[in-house]
Amino acid sequence: MGKKGDFSIAVILLVLMIPLFFCMINNTDWTTEKLDKDHNQNKEQEQRENQNNQDEKDTNGKEEDKKDKKDKKDKKDKKDKGKAEDKDKTNKNQDSEKVIWGVDSASVTTEEVYVCVNRHFGKPEIWGRYLGTIEDVSQGITKEESQYLHEQEIKVLAIYNHFDGAKGYDHGVELAQHAVSLAEEAGLPEGKAIFADIEPEYPVNAAFIQGWFDGIKDASYHPGIYGVFAEEQPLFKEYEQAVKDREEIEKQLIIWSAHPQIEITSKEKAPEYEPIAPEGSFLLGWQYGIDAEKCNIDTNLFKAEINEYLW
Repeated sequence: MGKKGDFSIAVILLVLMIPLFFCMINNTDWTTEKLDKDHNQNKEQEQRENQNNQDEKDTNGKEEDKKDKKDKKDKKDKKDKGKAEDKDKTNKNQDSEKVIWGVDSASVTTEEVYVCVNRHFGKPEIWGRYLGTIEDVSQGITKEESQYLHEQEIKVLAIYNHFDGAKGYDHGVELAQHAVSLAEEAGLPEGKAIFADIEPEYPVNAAFIQGWFDGIKDASYHPGIYGVFAEEQPLFKEYEQAVKDREEIEKQLIIWSAHPQIEITSKEKAPEYEPIAPEGSFLLGWQYGIDAEKCNIDTNLFKAEINEYLW
């Protein structure tokens, strides 16, 4: 064909190559763009993952900090609670050892009576008073009287004496209910003790003690018994029988013993605290002297622990 033929063939090939060249360029651009796009997406995903990881670390760090703070707070609270419990135990131990002086009286505590007691005997920390009036026997405490005693920083010990026999479970419950109604009328708060006054000449049995115990506790007050707890007295033996039948009575029923009797004294000349009561009883009080010639009072010593149950 000669040179002219070769040239024609070259032109034809060039013409055919131009579209192919542009196609290749487009494909290259698309591929590059896709690669760039994939790269950017991968980079963005990596950044998101890094951010998520950082957020997770921050969250975990905050949770760990929060947990550490909570653990420290729990340890501190536990330590503070332990200190408070130790303090309570110390205070209770001190109260179990500490003895305080007080009086009881069948008369209304007027300012004149209060001054009389302070002048001749000393300032009492506890003043025993009766619930409800029995004519020619005892005057019941009033809200005004209790307020006056509280103003003198004296706690009130509540006594119930509206009976002359202490036999039978139902009788014990019945008297307890009457005592509670008088206590509520006088304003005695719940949780405070009410003492049944069982005199030496009263017939008594274990069933009555159990009935009194249940009747007072059912009304949200705390049961107590005052009496002569000499071993030869029926009260001593019947109390032991009540405890034998019901173990909780020994731990919860407060005993205020009037045995032995010594003599009336001033606060300064009070004897050592040596009351007699059944072994293991919840003994917190001792009336060691009765019927003072002045001021119409009896004199007592109490374990400071009794304050929890007084008004």
